[in-house]
Amino acid sequence: MARNIKPSCKQCRRLGIKLCAKGQRGDGQKCALTRRNYPPGVHGPKGYGRMTDFGLHLQEKQKMKLLYGVLERQLRKVFSEAVKAKSNTSFKLIELLERRLDNVIYRLGLANSRAQARQFVNHGLFLINSKKITIPSYRVKVNDLISIRKEKTKNKGILADNLKNISQQERPGWLNWQTENQTGQIVSLPESKDLEIGIDPRLIVEFYSK
Repeated sequence: MARNIKPSCKQCRRLGIKLCAKGQRGDGQKCALTRRNYPPGVHGPKGYGRMTDFGLHLQEKQKMKLLYGVLERQLRKVFSEAVKAKSNTSFKLIELLERRLDNVIYRLGLANSRAQARQFVNHGLFLINSKKITIPSYRVKVNDLISIRKEKTKNKGILADNLKNISQQERPGWLNWQTENQTGQIVSLPESKDLEIGIDPRLIVEFYSK
């Protein structure tokens, strides 16, 4: 399976924005972008240079890929689906990416990062409507119920730690978490305002439309 193996902290520094959640490290002084707020490389300390119009469009696309942990082929496929939908393409693009199972697990607070959420899903820790799903790109639907498998798994200790703090997590309005039975629910479809970090999806639509 193809995946992005480049150092995530370097990619965040190159784009000038925190995109790779890494739990407490990403929020604290240990964050690479906090310590060195300039691009990587020998000329990095000179700062971020002036960008062309093409560069701005490319940068937004790279931000989106890094935020959701998707490859170019995956993002292009989602864009094609958004174009075919009978709605605003940029809004639909956000909706389709937000509905990925690994993103939903992260947004519910069950994982500290989308990368950790992908690992949890790959290991089969969750059930969707009582059915085990091991595909991170699985797209959830309204009224879907997400529960935790009771069987012991290698990652159960980490997941248990995350569950202790889940009540303190902020989550978007389209997701609901029931602490008493440890079940999440998709109550509505995500909207463009639910995007976690400031990325302009219109620039991505323009990039792929050229």
